[in-house]
Amino acid sequence: MAKVYFHCTNARGVLRDRCGTSVSDLIEACETATSRVRSLIAGASLEDWRDWALHVSDEADDVIFVLPFALVLGKPH
Repeated sequence: MAKVYFHCTNARGVLRDRCGTSVSDLIEACETATSRVRSLIAGASLEDWRDWALHVSDEADDVIFVLPFALVLGKPH
């Protein structure tokens, strides 16, 4: 098990994950990241999520991978 942190960023700032989440492997980290992005997008908000990204970091604050929200949103119609 490893603890990872899911920080959301855009050009205006950072929403830091201060608690972190324990995951068993990289696949679980990817699934959790995608789920978090979908949850934020689906929420009742006027936010335009296309310029946001989710940075997944380890306990040393080293970035493991970045998931742009646009990859989950898809192309605008």
